[in-house]
Amino acid sequence: MLKSMTGFGRAEQTVNDKTFLVEIKSLNGKQFEMQLRLPPLLRPYEFDIRNILQEQLVRGTIDCVITIKQNGTSKPVNINTDLIKAYYRQIEELAGELSIDTNSVLSALLRLPEVVTPTNDVLIDTDFEDFKKVLQTALTELNNHREEEGASLEKDLIKRITNINAQEEAIVQLEPNRMKRIREEIVQLLEEHVGKENYDGNRLEQELIYYIEKIDIHEEQVRLKQHCQYFIELLSNGDEAKGKKLSFVIQEIGREINTTGSKAYDADIQKCVVTMKDELEKAKEQVLNVL
Repeated sequence: MLKSMTGFGRAEQTVNDKTFLVEIKSLNGKQFEMQLRLPPLLRPYEFDIRNILQEQLVRGTIDCVITIKQNGTSKPVNINTDLIKAYYRQIEELAGELSIDTNSVLSALLRLPEVVTPTNDVLIDTDFEDFKKVLQTALTELNNHREEEGASLEKDLIKRITNINAQEEAIVQLEPNRMKRIREEIVQLLEEHVGKENYDGNRLEQELIYYIEKIDIHEEQVRLKQHCQYFIELLSNGDEAKGKKLSFVIQEIGREINTTGSKAYDADIQKCVVTMKDELEKAKEQVLNVL
């Protein structure tokens, strides 16, 4: 099963007096890169959360946002009086310059960052275990999306490689006539410009063999077919993360196609090469999204 690097997972659950909300978005990336936004209550557990995310997501550009809502009106809180006084002094000074009334500023001050904070600075271990279940639910949803997207990628990649194989088979059919035509054209040129009686036939055969060996594309076609077969095998194996391997094989397929084109000297084969390059570029774009 192929997995995409693209996916989204969301989970929300209320446990006791806390509501945990986890949203995870994953996009393609060469390595594992993560932006993690945590509430203060979870900062002591940041290392554990990062390990869980990396272990299950493996690769990609990850954006994870976690929030905790404290439920109930009886929850004890701290009011940072020093901070609120500092805010007020600056507001009072600004109000004096602008001739603005500050009589009703208290409600606004209480809404400023870090003025009112919960008394409990960290989660207890049992609360963190409950949170991990919510995190796992979001990860499961994201991985399900990755598998759904991966199934579409796999279908498209098989189509691209199948099309390349079809062009390779067409080249195999064209190859004998190409060699025969090249031989006939060289002989015709010699007869027209030198004369049939003025060149050594044995020497000509030796030079033709050397030249034809230089432009022979049999080995390239064999390797191309092997690379395509290996690519399909990689798609169906059980490895979860295989995007990098598929990318390496795509590069090898491209080398064989380019070499075939440079040695072809045949319009029909060149058409096949152009079609293969087009299919290869489409496959490259899709492989970039594979986990």
